[in-house]
Amino acid sequence: MNLHRTPIPVTEAVERVMHFAPQSSIEKITIDESYQRVLAEDIVSTHAVPPFNKSPYDGFAFNAEDVAEASRENPVRLHVIEEVGAGHRASRALETGEAVRIMTGAEIPEGATCVAMFEICQTLEENGNSYMTIKRKMEDGQNVISKGSETSKGTTLVKAGETINPGVQALLATFGYHEVHVYKKPVVGVFATGTELLDVDEPLQPGKIRNSNAYMILSQIERSGAEPVYLGKLADEFDPCYEAIFKAMQQVDIVITTGGVSVGDYDLMPDVYEKLGAKVLFNKIAMRPGSVTTVAEVDGQLLFGLSGNPSACYVGYELYAHPYIQAYLKRSDSYHSIIDVSLGSDIMKPNPFTRFIRGFISYEDGRVVVYPAGLDKSAVVTSLAHTNVLIVLKGGTRGYQKGDQVQAVLLEEESGSEEFLLNG
Repeated sequence: MNLHRTPIPVTEAVERVMHFAPQSSIEKITIDESYQRVLAEDIVSTHAVPPFNKSPYDGFAFNAEDVAEASRENPVRLHVIEEVGAGHRASRALETGEAVRIMTGAEIPEGATCVAMFEICQTLEENGNSYMTIKRKMEDGQNVISKGSETSKGTTLVKAGETINPGVQALLATFGYHEVHVYKKPVVGVFATGTELLDVDEPLQPGKIRNSNAYMILSQIERSGAEPVYLGKLADEFDPCYEAIFKAMQQVDIVITTGGVSVGDYDLMPDVYEKLGAKVLFNKIAMRPGSVTTVAEVDGQLLFGLSGNPSACYVGYELYAHPYIQAYLKRSDSYHSIIDVSLGSDIMKPNPFTRFIRGFISYEDGRVVVYPAGLDKSAVVTSLAHTNVLIVLKGGTRGYQKGDQVQAVLLEEESGSEEFLLNG
């Protein structure tokens, strides 16, 4: 095992991961299954919207020429021949001097060029016939939603690579996409390594801790849009560890392990990578926490070796595994968005390397402010519950004061960025 580790910058580590373009596949699913999936085809309007001239109000539809001389002193009376509700059509075209009572969303009948709301009309019955009167003139097209005014047939509305949100689902339904092509979710297998790990339902034992990392990572994978599979715990024994990972590589698209990537006597992952014939992309990053985050590649398949410390594991996943999964899904905005923010409290710890503080975002007096979510230690788990950003502190700095401008990596935004915009 080669124990030599030279730290590389965070941006370089991200570039090395993203250099490996995954082999994505496409599947067809129903609209009912499509929420939060990534489109593998453009969504094109199959007809004009609206598909006919329609009324935006409840009122009367008629030809504007019929009321060209209407005024308070000269009200015009029109014969109301029928009522047209939404989803129905008039029985015939209107003739001069005629109107129809029309409901919101209904198709404007042939011969009508405008709609007058009920509020400006009066109605009356005479000799078994219905009439309406109006005391103002109307213009052609007034209160008419024209055919194709929203979109014409053949217009590309949503491009491949975008995530299907509720609005996109509305478009799928509108244009008859009862099935849609999407990128298949990568299956991501997760191992937790370490003889010290207990299952969640086991009582604490001396020298043991419960396995929190696996459940955290499984949730992060699901948040990223992939299919998580928990493959179990791996004890600190080389042969069973190697065999389990080798077998998993045949069954899943991506393998993530938590723990075992350091250089201690029981950290077996470097030896496993060596026996697999894996090319190690990096095994040391100039960052805190998660400096020992390791990524290796075997025949184009990536293995992410994350730290066993919860906060370091969390950060390593979001910086390196998350964008790779987005690339697998062919999302154009693969990276978490990074924004400039104001620091809400002092963080006076020296930063020899780029530091990622688990934090949360606040909006105060028109400013975006971030605060640490709790203790800033690699092994800390409690701060993660309130984390929705990673506060970025540049390497080579000796601390930051309240009000200083820093960057924040947004972890829970639906949209991302096409570039990894980390300063320094």
